[in-house]
Amino acid sequence: MKNIAYYNGKTDAIENMQIPMNDRVCWFGDGVYDVTLSLNRKPYCYDAHVDRFYNSMRLLRIAPPMPKEEFKALVDGLAAKVDSPDQMLYFQATRGVAPRNHAFPDVGPSLWITVKPGGLKPIDRPLRVITVEDRRFSICNIKTLNLILNCMAEQEAVEAGVDTAVFIRDGFVTECAHSNVHIIKDGRIVTHPADQFILPGIARANMIRIAGRLGIPVDERPFTREELFGADEVFMTSTSTVCPRIVEVDGRPAGCAAPEIFFRLQKALLDDLFEATRAD
Repeated sequence: MKNIAYYNGKTDAIENMQIPMNDRVCWFGDGVYDVTLSLNRKPYCYDAHVDRFYNSMRLLRIAPPMPKEEFKALVDGLAAKVDSPDQMLYFQATRGVAPRNHAFPDVGPSLWITVKPGGLKPIDRPLRVITVEDRRFSICNIKTLNLILNCMAEQEAVEAGVDTAVFIRDGFVTECAHSNVHIIKDGRIVTHPADQFILPGIARANMIRIAGRLGIPVDERPFTREELFGADEVFMTSTSTVCPRIVEVDGRPAGCAAPEIFFRLQKALLDDLFEATRAD
């Protein structure tokens, strides 16, 4: 198959699937999701993504549809039916199917899974970004389906002719529309702490781990928009892009002053990905 989708026990090609109108995702965006990259049929940081998915369900009080190992076996079985060995594995859980009512219904959750071809996005193209006000709620640590303000920020970036948007909350940088953002200053990486204002990115955690292995200090603290402009390097981390470099912020040149540190980190992150997903 070119791709496959799963919804509460039913499977078909993604474009053929239909979802009940009373699924609470339609009324309230009442659910959570996660996604990971799989190369050579080997999902990268699989356990970490599944753990975050189940933790997001816990934080929104959505009952898990099944134990983690059973869930992984289900995803693996679906992935095996897709022709491409390089895939994006997407999974989401909603509170279930029930007539529209704000209070939680007494029903079981709905589980969605999609598997489609996908690989690592180009990492050698420098990125240009804009800053936008972070008007989102204060539970950004939960990977919910309520992404309209992320979509609006991304559209603002598209209309500005740049790659993505960086959120600013009360003068401090939080994250990008769909990734984490970091700076390097005076030989140290600075990244916003994993609190309620950012998603605890798996790629972000991986970056911190590998920076430690390379002996690059990491400060988990808020940093300002002014620090963003004055940074030696600016970069993002995400599942599908790993560690691209940002060279322009709000039309002004940014970073590009500590290439030795940045490219050493980027190479180490890529090496870790390719080693973990190397074909047998």
